[in-house]
Amino acid sequence: MDFSSFLTSLATSFAIFVVLMFLFTWLSRIPANSVVYYPNRILKGLDPYENGSRTRNPFAWIREALSSTEEDVVAISGVDTAVYFVFLTTVMGILVLAGLVLLPVLLPVAATGKIAVDKNSTSKGAFTELDRLSMGHVKETSSRLWAFVIATYWVSFVAYFSLWKAYKHVSDLRAAALRSPEVRPEQFTILVRDIPPPRRGQTRKEQVDTYFKEIYPESFYRSMVVTENKKVNDIWVELEGYKKRLARVEAVYAESKNAGKPEGTRPTNKIGFLGLSGKQVDTIEYLNEKINELTPKLEAEQKVTLREKQQASALVFFSSRVTAASAAQSLHARMVETWTVMDAPEACQLIWTNLPKSFYERQIRQCIVYVIVFLTIFFYMIPIGFISAFTTLDNLKKLLPFLKPVINQNVIKTVLEAYLPQIALIVFLGMLPKFLLFLSKAEGIPSKNHAIRATSGKYFYFSVLNVFIGVTVGGTLFSTFKDIEKNPNSIVSLLASSLPANATFFLTYVALQFFVGYGLELSQIVPLIIYHLKRRYLCKTEAELKEAWAPGDLGYETRIPGDMLILTIVLCYSVIAPVIVPFGVIYFGLGWLVLRNQALKVYVPSYESYGRMWPHIHTRILAALILYQVTMFGYFGVKKFRFTPLLIPLPIVSFIFAFICRNRFYRFFQCTALEVACRELKEAPNMELVFRSFLPPCLSADKPNDDHFEDALPNVSQSGSFA
Repeated sequence: MDFSSFLTSLATSFAIFVVLMFLFTWLSRIPANSVVYYPNRILKGLDPYENGSRTRNPFAWIREALSSTEEDVVAISGVDTAVYFVFLTTVMGILVLAGLVLLPVLLPVAATGKIAVDKNSTSKGAFTELDRLSMGHVKETSSRLWAFVIATYWVSFVAYFSLWKAYKHVSDLRAAALRSPEVRPEQFTILVRDIPPPRRGQTRKEQVDTYFKEIYPESFYRSMVVTENKKVNDIWVELEGYKKRLARVEAVYAESKNAGKPEGTRPTNKIGFLGLSGKQVDTIEYLNEKINELTPKLEAEQKVTLREKQQASALVFFSSRVTAASAAQSLHARMVETWTVMDAPEACQLIWTNLPKSFYERQIRQCIVYVIVFLTIFFYMIPIGFISAFTTLDNLKKLLPFLKPVINQNVIKTVLEAYLPQIALIVFLGMLPKFLLFLSKAEGIPSKNHAIRATSGKYFYFSVLNVFIGVTVGGTLFSTFKDIEKNPNSIVSLLASSLPANATFFLTYVALQFFVGYGLELSQIVPLIIYHLKRRYLCKTEAELKEAWAPGDLGYETRIPGDMLILTIVLCYSVIAPVIVPFGVIYFGLGWLVLRNQALKVYVPSYESYGRMWPHIHTRILAALILYQVTMFGYFGVKKFRFTPLLIPLPIVSFIFAFICRNRFYRFFQCTALEVACRELKEAPNMELVFRSFLPPCLSADKPNDDHFEDALPNVSQSGSFA
């Protein structure tokens, strides 16, 4: 890509963002669109147009985002969202502090360097303006390289300082949330797995109750044994489907009374294959019959499930959250594979089918999943490499010669050069997250938020190894294949010297991500179109309408790895080509603004883990930093700088820093500190409500009573704490 193509890419991306921002200002003012642009406020009972959100000023949302506080984010979107903004702020701080030295120091050093033949071009010879501002413009063995060595150390120590401050801050956020006087059911609950077989004549429920009453006689409340729910859940899902369908056809019938005859038109349907054949019946009567038929069947299956399908896992409830916190981090059995205890997640986050999986089954599943992930990463490098190599115009002309007349048009050529490789890569990566989430759940992980953290980690390493390293190495192999063929022994030096050649690709990739990506995020064009199509053609009831505009969450499993990829790219090229640093600052700064708006108005968190994502974020930032340090060590070697060994301590310091942070902070993110849990509550907890909040929907009776669960929930003293 030449300089004009890069400027075209940047200008076009910026123009798209401006258009989308004005579109957002116009569309968000229309009352019919408020459920798309302000669902978070609506669900919390707030005025969607509070604080002048209906203004014509296209920059009003920026003022609102900047004026919001961290307390506002915690109150509206939870601690996890606030922690995500700590991540964005930390990375932005690292890049700003790094740029304050890199830009004024390294750019003049590189620009005034004299080199006859540029062997280390950052743009494969086309983007010469960037070459003159990069490390590639500095002569081999030159004393000017000392400036780049100092800069490498500066970036590293800025990162250490920022990460340490951020870890302390997130720890304070977590502590403040956990010591809240509000009653949260999960704080009075522990999850028990790997329960050994009960003695003869003893039920699983009696076994669990006896075990924990003996250890915690004063604060043990009751237990809920996990059951095999597949059959009862199938019946419940079928019943709920009929109820939704009945509400829909009744709404259609009511509409027909207003539109036509006063008596209306009774809806009918055929009960054969796909409703295309069989007997014609009155739909309302048919659905009522089905509901009446399934209701007693569900109740009977609930009793059978609770009595006969108890498994080797349970939820145990305590009347004191200090006791629950203490139990969750205590060793209850001599053998690691029995009576495994941990904090209980929120009830809605439990993956019920994973809870009974045994200790050794989980270990085996984890090993198998890691092998599959490794193979996925390895084999994905092949298509990623081909995308890098073949989405250039020259290669497209060779592979698809009939496109030459179109590609040779100046306007089309410029646009394709600017966007084609980046768009191909973004689309290709969009197919992966669901597969990785499936693999994470297959490990036997007990909660959805834990599975999301695991997916985020897999996706990050995939992105770095395939996108960053894959594109770099893939482009290098194809561009230097003839040289390697002539001299196979030169492969190492050729690969090392060609690493900076993809700087402009990644520069454009970052620019495309922040302008177009965040423009679409702010404008919510796709969700708006989908909502209005559903509202116009599909929604007949209030429940269907609410489901059509129900907002999602921030999607940490893909959003954080995407941000991490950008951070990795910017860090690794920050010293080689410092002009990439401002683009990184813009990416994270614009992301902070746009997502602050979305967090306060649009997205509703699906879970709350009180910042448990942070240790994983911290580890991946350090992984990106170590990759940057290793990259710089290799590149200084290519430059034949004899003091290159001075960079060896950096990765060692990074590992030591990671070790210290883990030992100092990580334990608090695994479990709740007792000094935090001992804070007084606003009111005594209603333990019956705490208990029933964990009942799976398929086992919850419409009118819950203890008799319904008598086989699984024997009499336990319930005279404890009630609100």
